[in-house]
Amino acid sequence: MDHSLRCFLTTTPKTHFLLSLSLLFFIFFSFSDAAFDLATIPFNDGFSPLFGDANVVRTSDDNGVKLLLDRYTGSGFISSNMYQYGFFSANIKLPSNYTAGVCIAFYTSNGDVFEKSHDELDFEFLGNIAGKPWRFQTNLYGNGSTHRGREERYRLWFDPTKEYHRYSILWTAKNIIFYIDEVPIREVLRSEKMGADYPSKPMSLYATIWDASNWATSGGRYKVNYKYAPFVVEFKDLVLKGCYVGPIQEVSHGEACVNQHADLEAQGYATMTHLRRHAMRRFRQRFMYYSYCYDTLRYSVSPPECNIIPAEQQRFKDTGRLRFGGSHRRQTRRRGRTTTPIDDTDHGDT
Repeated sequence: MDHSLRCFLTTTPKTHFLLSLSLLFFIFFSFSDAAFDLATIPFNDGFSPLFGDANVVRTSDDNGVKLLLDRYTGSGFISSNMYQYGFFSANIKLPSNYTAGVCIAFYTSNGDVFEKSHDELDFEFLGNIAGKPWRFQTNLYGNGSTHRGREERYRLWFDPTKEYHRYSILWTAKNIIFYIDEVPIREVLRSEKMGADYPSKPMSLYATIWDASNWATSGGRYKVNYKYAPFVVEFKDLVLKGCYVGPIQEVSHGEACVNQHADLEAQGYATMTHLRRHAMRRFRQRFMYYSYCYDTLRYSVSPPECNIIPAEQQRFKDTGRLRFGGSHRRQTRRRGRTTTPIDDTDHGDT
C-alpha cells in the first residue's frame, strides 16, 4: 500500500488517472480476496526452449527466464508435459520503451500435435508506442475453430514494464478464467451449445516473443524498430498445476485424473466469488475496448457462450468496438499459429 501511494503522489498529472485506477484495484483486492496459494516450479523442472535457444536466458536461481527478440530471431519456451485441464501462471514483466510490432504470447495449445483440430487459450500482448497504455487480448479456440475467433481486447490499468504482475489461465471441464494478479478479467462457461469449440484435449503451456509487425500494433501501422533491440520479456514464479497426460491419452485419461481435477476445482482461484465477479465487471466496463460478442458484423448471431449484458452492449458499435475510437480488420498467420487480430488504430484515444 505504501509503495502504491508513494507512486501515486509523485507521478505527473498525465498519469494520475491511470494510477488512481490501479490504486483502486489494489485497495479492493487487498481487503476482499487473499492472494492465491501457488506452488511454483523451477524452469528446468518444467520447461525447455521452443525456438531461438540462444535467446532463452535462464536466471541463475532457475526461478525464471528471459526471452529475447533481436533482428535475427525471437524465442520461446514450452512445458515438458501436456495437461488435461489446469492452472497456468507466471509473473511477467514486459519490455519497456518502444515495442511496437512486438507480440508476446503466454498461452496453452496442442497445435503441434493436433494440427487440424487444435485447442488454444491465449494472453497476447500487442506491442506499445512509448507513452501509450499497453494493450492485450485474450482468445480461445477449440477443435480447430480458428475461423471462429473469440478475441477480447483490453487496456491495462498499470505499467507492465515497471514491475512483475501475475497472469494466469484457469482451465477446467466447467469453465475458463483469465486472471491478472487476483483480478478475473474474463470467464467462459462451458455449455452444450458450444460443443467441440470448448477446448478439451491435453495442452502444453507456451511463452513466445516474436515480430508481428504486420498486425500487432494498431493493425500493423507501427512496425518493430530494431534500433531498440533486443526486446526482453521476463518470466518468473512459473506455475503448472494440473493432470499431465500424453496426447494419446485424450480419451482414456479420465480415471487417472479424477482426483487432480477435483483438487483443481477446489482451489480458491477456481471459485468466482461475488467480489471477484464484481471486480471483473468493473474491469470490463473500464478497460475492455473490443469484444467478439458484440461484433454483429462478424457474428450475426452471438456465439453460444456469450453473455450479452444490455448495459454493456450499448457501449459498443456493431464492429464490437467501443463507440469512441477504433476500427475492425482481420488478418491471419503468425509463427506456427493462426490469429484473427483486430485493428487497434485510435480515432480519438490518447
